[in-house]
Amino acid sequence: MRLLLVEDEPNAARVIAKGLREHAYAVDVAADGEAAVMQVGTNDYDAIVLDVMLPRMDGLAVCRTLRGAGCEIPILMLTARDAIEARIEGLDAGADDYLVKPFDFGELLARLRALGRRRQPLAPERLVAGSLVLDTRAHRAWMEGREVVLTAKEYALVEYLARRAGEVVSRADIAEHVWDEHYDPLSNVVDVYVQRLRRKLDRPGAESLIRTRRGEGYQLWIEQAP
Repeated sequence: MRLLLVEDEPNAARVIAKGLREHAYAVDVAADGEAAVMQVGTNDYDAIVLDVMLPRMDGLAVCRTLRGAGCEIPILMLTARDAIEARIEGLDAGADDYLVKPFDFGELLARLRALGRRRQPLAPERLVAGSLVLDTRAHRAWMEGREVVLTAKEYALVEYLARRAGEVVSRADIAEHVWDEHYDPLSNVVDVYVQRLRRKLDRPGAESLIRTRRGEGYQLWIEQAP
């Protein structure tokens, strides 16, 4: 899941982004409202975490601009203002949810999960793709009943493939949702992580759960019923 964090205070941006990356999110950061609007216009995000108090264009104006342009990306608004009127103003501007600073990081994660469910209402907290089972809340994985220990990035990659199980997913699509703006399109990092997952998920001598489709990308294979 790729997020845009819009926060002008450098320390807060660094701490929030670090925490989100540790929970398998890919995070881009914008330091002002105009930069946020520009980045949304050029990248495909799954959600936006948007501070209200921003230079150049405040969060309310950003929200109205994005909604006015037809943007439907879920927006979680952050603000230090706890008054009911402030919350109403944010929601009326087009935000999907509202979180008051200072906040518990666990609540931020829970609200992001809730926004993800609203966008994909049928997406369960437990994903099953053949012999692979994922707990999308705890970020744990089991293969044929045995738990597989994954890094945050490995988990993010296998969850993205599992949500699109059976589909052929291009490297560019994977990079767009699993990596952030620092991804180098000339690198082989996607292939490296696929190989890591294969070593952890596949049985020796068995065909890989993650199939390579030459010239197209990767497919998380689901056995078809006879």
